[in-house]
Amino acid sequence: MAKIKHNNFIDTIDEVIAGAKKEGVLHLYAEDQILNGRTLQIKGKKMFHFGTTGYLGLEQDNRLKEAAITAIQKYGTQFPLSKTYISNPLYSELESKIEAMYGIPPIITKNSTLGHLAVIPTVVRDEDGVILDHQVHWSVQNACQLLKIRGIPVEMIRHNNLNMLEDKIKYLATRCKKIWYMADGVYSMFGDFAPIPDLMELCKKYPQLQLYFDDVHGMSWRGKNGTGYVLDVLKSLPDNVLLFGTLSKTFGASGATLLCTDNRLREKIKNFGGPLTFSAQLEPASVAAAIASANIHLSPEIISLQCDLSEKIEYFKSLLEKTTLPMIALNNSPVFFLGTAMPLTAYKMVQRLFKEGFYVNPAIYPAVPIKNTGIRITLSRHNQKEEIKALVEAMEYHFPIALEESGNSQHKVNKAFGIVETISTVGNLEPKKNLVLQYEVSIEKINKQNWNELLGKQSTFDWDGLCFLENAFTNPNYPENNWDFHYYIIKDKKGIPVLATFFTYGLWKDDMLAPESISLQLEEKRKQNPLYLTSKVLGMGSLFTEGNHCYINKTHPLAKEAIMLLLEQVETLYHQLNADMLVLRDFEEEEQLNHIFHNQGFLKINMPETCIIQNAIWNTLEEYSASLSHRSRKHFLKEVLPLEQAFDIVIKNQLTNEELEQAYKLYLNVKNINHAINTFTYPIEVFQKMESNPQWEFILLYLKNKEKEQSVNPLIGILFCYKNTAHTYVPALIGMDYSYAKEFQLYRQLLFQGIKRARELNLNKIDFGVSATFEKRKLGATIIPKVAYIQARDNFSMELMGTLQNEDKTR
Repeated sequence: MAKIKHNNFIDTIDEVIAGAKKEGVLHLYAEDQILNGRTLQIKGKKMFHFGTTGYLGLEQDNRLKEAAITAIQKYGTQFPLSKTYISNPLYSELESKIEAMYGIPPIITKNSTLGHLAVIPTVVRDEDGVILDHQVHWSVQNACQLLKIRGIPVEMIRHNNLNMLEDKIKYLATRCKKIWYMADGVYSMFGDFAPIPDLMELCKKYPQLQLYFDDVHGMSWRGKNGTGYVLDVLKSLPDNVLLFGTLSKTFGASGATLLCTDNRLREKIKNFGGPLTFSAQLEPASVAAAIASANIHLSPEIISLQCDLSEKIEYFKSLLEKTTLPMIALNNSPVFFLGTAMPLTAYKMVQRLFKEGFYVNPAIYPAVPIKNTGIRITLSRHNQKEEIKALVEAMEYHFPIALEESGNSQHKVNKAFGIVETISTVGNLEPKKNLVLQYEVSIEKINKQNWNELLGKQSTFDWDGLCFLENAFTNPNYPENNWDFHYYIIKDKKGIPVLATFFTYGLWKDDMLAPESISLQLEEKRKQNPLYLTSKVLGMGSLFTEGNHCYINKTHPLAKEAIMLLLEQVETLYHQLNADMLVLRDFEEEEQLNHIFHNQGFLKINMPETCIIQNAIWNTLEEYSASLSHRSRKHFLKEVLPLEQAFDIVIKNQLTNEELEQAYKLYLNVKNINHAINTFTYPIEVFQKMESNPQWEFILLYLKNKEKEQSVNPLIGILFCYKNTAHTYVPALIGMDYSYAKEFQLYRQLLFQGIKRARELNLNKIDFGVSATFEKRKLGATIIPKVAYIQARDNFSMELMGTLQNEDKTR
């Protein structure tokens, strides 16, 4: 089995956040001696505050402050005891107030994150299933991780994709008693809404469906008694809906509240809902402030507060609608989103608005997809019309400048967010005056010698190898193995190459680099639907090749400009093809490339390590053995070399039909049990085209007969090897009979025979590819870490690759 080091989510996020921090837009400190909600002071600069989630401004209401102060004086700073034993003296009053607001007895939790951890594992039974909206809050997704341990299926759909949701419901309907769909009422970044009426229609169609809403961003500013967006749409809470609201954010205090109509279920959650039982309760000051806020919510005053905010929202909208700014989901929520697509544009724009005296939030991965970076602007009652108008004017003025500074355009932003363009916003990409681009869709249009000098020294993508790949992977009958090829060569005006690469466009499995456990589950579903959870990918290189697919003359003064030109071209192609993902691979990690690609909207992930034997210039097996480490030499002399005599080893340029069929079965043996790098199975036609291509040869291992009555030695192993024209040998694929694998150390023996054959051909470099690094290292391979850079239309595929979607964690 291949051992893959899957991408570490924490490390990925650390790099993204560290980059934003370096730009001076995150991890800031307010310096105010007194906060008023309208302004903030950061690094000595006074700014108008357009980043709060306290939309009604109740956190500055004197009634809440005075209630909190009185509670501290009467009851202390905390009541250090679990609510299971006894609640502080104010809890009973708060619960009765919240019940008056909703008409339903509540459960009060310390915050929504702990609330979800308490509720979800309690209400979801072992016989149930869960479906998550891809952008449902991190706290909900995190709580659902506990369900997976119990074997409960947890599926995910793309954001607000009702067709995908219904497909998932149908899939789980015969397997689960209840099906829980979990979503936000109002999403914290774009400010868009859950499609509640459509979801209720689905509930009628599928009685198993239960809805679980996190509506913390919909609280207070919307609905009767400020009970939130979800309840404002539903009017009353159905039996199959669980609703989370907040006592923080707009409510102005701390804590969260769960509402459900099932009295028995509510008591079960209170009796044993993890954090409810074992965590500290809300402090007296927080409870008192929440009571004061609830009194406001239960009075006619809440309507006037909502109207005041609504008037400012409509004013802001009316100003924005007169601009060409790419605002996303421009609705009547207090959350607004200015799309920038590229992180660097967002950083430049935030920096410029800071200087103008406006504090806004950069919205970066993982709160949003990497290519949907932007700026979150939130309104509150604290904001006055004069600064709202001034903010719009500043945005209009600085946005084109930020685009230009970051090498971006509004056309690119519109493409990233699917915004329909007017003629005036389309524009043209300004040509790079110092560079000349050659773009082709076949390697035959490119000079063979020139290509091989740049990229012909590795793997199977020298000029001849690409001719083979174009022929082998033109398979209209097999959509998963039918690729388009795209070649780019960038030169300076003198004709000196600065950059060269190629891309293929085709289908990838979304779980290609996911843990094997995920792939095994998905492969069961693919028995019914072979293309289940696949994406259209424009990827550097191809799924058949590995190595450095991009030549960059790093010493050339136009190297960075050439990279930027390439990115412009491939992103244009990416949108023309309507691909789901754009992948640049496989690079050795460099800080400069990390910086360029991240700022242009690419997310770095770790790729499987590649294995290479360089300078294989030994002449005897003794010399080869001596080149190994002491431990590897001992292993080679004991477990590899002595077993060579068990085999008849045959090297052939062509196979008979019978041999090809046997070889293909051996390949399938390996492919069908190895899901660490989960790619599509190649059809036999690919191997038939190998067999007719002079650059390919086959190393066949026949087990010598032990029984005299056997007339034919069985074929038990094969290497499919490519002879690169630039002194590189590529054992590209392998096939084995696993019934002999352990006894005869078959995998190691095949690797060894590939090494021997390379020396016979005087090919000094061996590209062993990815996976099984432990075995390859034992035979002398050098292990080289690789990274890729990805942008996608959403984070959905990246979640399967181990980078879980996550939004703001301010609860």
